[in-house]
Amino acid sequence: MSKNFFVIGGDLRVVKLVKILADKNVVYTYGLEKSKEIDENENIIKCKKIDEEVLYKNKIVIGPIPFSKDGSNIYAPYKDNEIEIKEVFKRIRGKQLIAGSIKDEIYKIAKEDDIKITDLLQNEKLAILNCISTAEGAIEIAIRETDRIIHGINILVLGFGRIGKVLSKKLQGLSVNVTCAARKQEDLAWIKVYGFNEIDINDMREKLSKFDIIFNTVPHQILTKDKFDYINPNCTIIELATHPGGIDRTAADEKNIKVIDALALPGKVAPTTTAEFMKDLIFEIINDKQRKEK
Repeated sequence: MSKNFFVIGGDLRVVKLVKILADKNVVYTYGLEKSKEIDENENIIKCKKIDEEVLYKNKIVIGPIPFSKDGSNIYAPYKDNEIEIKEVFKRIRGKQLIAGSIKDEIYKIAKEDDIKITDLLQNEKLAILNCISTAEGAIEIAIRETDRIIHGINILVLGFGRIGKVLSKKLQGLSVNVTCAARKQEDLAWIKVYGFNEIDINDMREKLSKFDIIFNTVPHQILTKDKFDYINPNCTIIELATHPGGIDRTAADEKNIKVIDALALPGKVAPTTTAEFMKDLIFEIINDKQRKEK
């Protein structure tokens, strides 16, 4: 049986998801106005506003990954103006929201409007897929944005979470000299087990000068002003962490060190693959909800 879906905001992953859902369902969208890829499909209806009649037909609202970059507006690169989270939540009061990478403050706002949230990135399968896409995209940027091959060069990966692990492993496969930095003794031990060089983030100033490329995966400031006195002036820094990131941009500018923002890479590198996984997860959530309501 076909269903109705209401989709708000999102990048190319969501555009691909809308197309997949529209194969057998009606999909209403808001915040995807500039996407030409979903034009001329009779099952896709672009809404100019969040219409009450449309919401009445849909108990579930699908949002982007990440849901928001600034905590105030829904991530919507295909819309010219901003979509305020608080205004949307007032409109979708009592609904279920399925999106990804949802910050704690968003949950607090949602609770006030009785909105049930499911974060897709809490699913390990999708989270790992996102890490693979991020790692591959980050390496592609490193190759494109530097004037040398990466074989044999010294690369530092800040942080040893999901992205740090996957990225380091892929770099190692390209014969890169990989060093990983972490704080926890457990992570430092695992870095050694994986065969990478390890650095304690709290004790890395003097060691920064040898690196040609630094990837940051830590979402709070790690490369502070004092550390830029030690960074190789020819180093390229690639920011992979979500806002506010881990780099003191003022210090980087003062030292004339190249910083590249590489955010939301899964939406650029493997949007169709990610969309297919998102679709499967969304139907699992819907079917589970329906079973519980019986």
